[in-house]
Amino acid sequence: MNTEELKQIWLKEQEAAYINGWDFSHINGRYEEENDLPWDYKQIVLSYLKDDLKLLDIDTGGGEFLLSLRHPYHNTSVTEGYPPNISLCKQTLLPLGIDFKEMSRYDNMPFDDDSFDMIINRHGNYNVEELYRILKPNGMFITQQVGSHNDRELIELLCPDLPKPFPNATLHIQSELFRNAGFSILRGEKAYRPIRFYDVGALVWFARIIEWEFQGFSVENCFDRLLQAQQILERNGSVDGTIHRYLIVAKK
Repeated sequence: MNTEELKQIWLKEQEAAYINGWDFSHINGRYEEENDLPWDYKQIVLSYLKDDLKLLDIDTGGGEFLLSLRHPYHNTSVTEGYPPNISLCKQTLLPLGIDFKEMSRYDNMPFDDDSFDMIINRHGNYNVEELYRILKPNGMFITQQVGSHNDRELIELLCPDLPKPFPNATLHIQSELFRNAGFSILRGEKAYRPIRFYDVGALVWFARIIEWEFQGFSVENCFDRLLQAQQILERNGSVDGTIHRYLIVAKK
């Protein structure tokens, strides 16, 4: 396949880079990540979650993970700030009786003090002081986060010299923030695991979706870099990087 044919394929992937919720099904089977973390976030949440607890999911996306927990809807609240996901939440969560609030400010959350027994957050934003305020005494916060070193090899391949978008996203720094706010850390872990792309078009789609990491990326701007990625793929069978994740379970 010549370079112009590759470019046209990659441009189509770039145009297709749009998601509702957190749906990566467009590249299913074409890449893999997060399938060998040393913890199971869902099982950790479920180990603490009881039907009578008031639960909040911050940055719920389209509510996919939340609904998989099967928590009683009348004890469930969610927030989301990304406009396409807001529409999705209104369509799928509100009719179930789940309390949904649009929210993009994390330092002034639309909830009263001592509102929740448990707050969960998977790959979303948070403000530690606000979490402490709206949790009930002995309330739990459970989060899995993307760390500051995430995807760095892939970023350097496509967009060299970009700074880390969230340099403070490390287990050590965040654990200290929680302790300083008055939380006890019940569990804190970090992990580095492979991420692999089996065609460069999937990497193009991914880089456009994760735009805060691959700032300024486009097929036109980074075409020579994409050709390098294609060479790596043909030589090794995949284009590989490393994901960075950390887990915190904190108690008020």
